[in-house]
Amino acid sequence: MVAFVKARRQIAGAKESKSLLPLVLIGLSLFYVGLIIIIPAANVAVQAFSEGLSGFIKNLGDRNLQEAIRLTLLMGMISVPLNTLFGLAAAFAIARKQFPGKSLLLSVIDLPFSISPVVAGLMIVLLYGRNGWLGPFLESNNIKIIFAWPGMALATIFVSMPFVAREVIPNLEEIGTDAEEAASTLGANGWQTFWRVTLPSIKWSMLYGVVLTTARALGEFGAVSVVSGSITGKTQTLPLFVEEAYKQYQTTLSYTAALLLGGISLVTLVLKAILEARTGRQGRLH
Repeated sequence: MVAFVKARRQIAGAKESKSLLPLVLIGLSLFYVGLIIIIPAANVAVQAFSEGLSGFIKNLGDRNLQEAIRLTLLMGMISVPLNTLFGLAAAFAIARKQFPGKSLLLSVIDLPFSISPVVAGLMIVLLYGRNGWLGPFLESNNIKIIFAWPGMALATIFVSMPFVAREVIPNLEEIGTDAEEAASTLGANGWQTFWRVTLPSIKWSMLYGVVLTTARALGEFGAVSVVSGSITGKTQTLPLFVEEAYKQYQTTLSYTAALLLGGISLVTLVLKAILEARTGRQGRLH
């Protein structure tokens, strides 16, 4: 009888500890997220409005901040369409064709994931800079790449290149070629097959990749900082402007720019969640 009672107490204790374990893990997770993300993000918002709403609006009117916003949007408008077209072309080539160098192409697409953005910026400088391989030719023809928006665009394109291709390739492999072959049999040409059969099947994965590409392009710091020279009012994107304004003790202005970047991140997060729900990719790591 005593052994039976002791066993029941042990089982009850085990159940109680098991029921407490999820609560402990949830509490630790919330504490960690709050410490690393929520508190710093809230501090950015508080500091941005430290001079009140009028001060925040005044900071938004700063000429250098507006130029940084314009240049950031320009980098996005250049890199996102180009990387979308490249990603679709590369995805079709990899998923639908067999050719020599296919594995090499996949490795090249993944290169921005493995190379530090600072190293990527240095590579562009060594190629297009004054003392680079193409430097003398560019200088003789008065073409400015480094410390100008073309070099910044190249750096942004490089770091945001893989996302569309990496999202579309698995989708193309999953849907197979049956529908495309059926359309071809019924007399559809290549473009008709693409627009009416293939694109509707991959549109959500493509949009998912576009969202990730946009987020990466607008938030890039390392590669752009190397090739831009971070010239205030001329070659500063928003991430570079945040650092420079903080260094110049323009604290409220720096936090205002940081809050704008945070707003972009929030919009990206919402779009990402919507597209994950559409594509059934909840919980997938990128």
